[in-house]
Amino acid sequence: MPARGPSRAQAGRMSAAPAMRRGIAWIFAGNTGSQILAFVFGVALARLLAPEIFGMLLTIQIFTGLAGFVSGAGMGQALVRAKEASRHDYDVVFTLQLLIGLAIYAFFFFTAPWFARWYDTPLYADLLRVSALSFLLRPFNNIPASILYRAQQYRTQALFNIASLVFSNGLSIALALAGFGVWSLVLSGAIGPLATIPFLMAIARWRPRLSFDFARAREIVRYGLLVTANDLVNYLRNQASVFILSRTLNPASVGLYNKGDSLARMPHLFITGSVYHVLFRSLAAEQDNLDKCRYLFYRSIALVGVYATPFYVGLAWLALPLVRGVYGEAWAPAALPLALLALASPFWLIDNLSGAVLAAHNWLNRELPVQIAALVLLVASVWVGTRYGLAGVAAGVVLTAVFSGLALHRLAIRCLKSRWRDFAVALMPAALLNGILALTLYLADMAYTGMHDLVYVAAMACTGGAVYGLSFLYLPLAALQTEQIRWKDRLGLLRATS
Repeated sequence: MPARGPSRAQAGRMSAAPAMRRGIAWIFAGNTGSQILAFVFGVALARLLAPEIFGMLLTIQIFTGLAGFVSGAGMGQALVRAKEASRHDYDVVFTLQLLIGLAIYAFFFFTAPWFARWYDTPLYADLLRVSALSFLLRPFNNIPASILYRAQQYRTQALFNIASLVFSNGLSIALALAGFGVWSLVLSGAIGPLATIPFLMAIARWRPRLSFDFARAREIVRYGLLVTANDLVNYLRNQASVFILSRTLNPASVGLYNKGDSLARMPHLFITGSVYHVLFRSLAAEQDNLDKCRYLFYRSIALVGVYATPFYVGLAWLALPLVRGVYGEAWAPAALPLALLALASPFWLIDNLSGAVLAAHNWLNRELPVQIAALVLLVASVWVGTRYGLAGVAAGVVLTAVFSGLALHRLAIRCLKSRWRDFAVALMPAALLNGILALTLYLADMAYTGMHDLVYVAAMACTGGAVYGLSFLYLPLAALQTEQIRWKDRLGLLRATS
């Protein structure tokens, strides 16, 4: 791992790694626990409620989801990034978010009848008005959550988020059992925050107060608008391929592509997404220390590369037997887009972590043009790709990922005054280990050919995982030495050899 600063800075840089690792571990645990619980609750609700009920809620969420980007206006992230954040700053941001929430709720309240007529479903008017109440509650959740995020209280956040998820979904199931139908989903979204927000406020030791000193919040608002603009463009990037598919191919193609896409992005969301939040806060806290920021950035790239990329090598190799074995023969066409999208994983990694650098150092105004260019490229390449079916669409997404990842990393290099060579050195351990993994899968395939799909997947995963793990632990990789020692100690291997 490159170390370009003076030797007296090395201790400070290394001391940041354990804190980052703990934070990442808690966010990862929280994300994983939330996803597992959401899946379990989703299965229970799916057995209690008809598909059209979920369809009604999803229709409403298309519009409330877009409004959600405006409600917070990125000001919470601005407070997390700021070098100093006083109680007065939190009060000003709370007031602004509350006013924005009131405006959004008024908009949905008065347009709800038109919305219901457009869909020819009168019930939509009441559903939209009740769902929009969440915009009045969000400031009471956002500010204490930002306080905990800024204080790097990741453990507290993870536990609270899981507890909130259990409460709101448990309430949905109880209401569904009582026969409330679609209202079981809508009411839980409104009642859940009313029950959990007081606990969050108590944990963060924050009480809401109004402040109309908006001149003080000018810089926060400016940064927040840039965050919102980037998030909105990124949201459109994520939705564009599905929208184009829905307009050009049949619904079955949309479902097949969405299955491959969701599987391909799962490791990215769990691992890289968890690292982003901790890296952003750590970089924001050290934004004046470029040496330490470079260390944290490239250390994150190296470790995420080592921990995340083997999943993508496995997905690319095992896509067809995995999809066919788990979901059935009818879903087999989803394997090709899954295998192709796995190729985008290194560039999603670069895109995500480079974005943390740009956000922490207030380079969002430089990031926005790249995001817009990536959106235009995605729309054009996916539109052309539809001529070649799902494979063409996936290829368009991969092309956009390559462009976006490299362009954002170029900005991150300029921001940190770094070099491309540092990036290559950071990825070297992951490249070596995954080369060994790919060779292992190639050789193992000769021995396991002819097995049932799921047995084949399990055998290949165990063989590849064992070889990857042993290579990780025992190859003489200087950049991974501390990780190797940590894992050997955790596994008891150091005691066994002492």
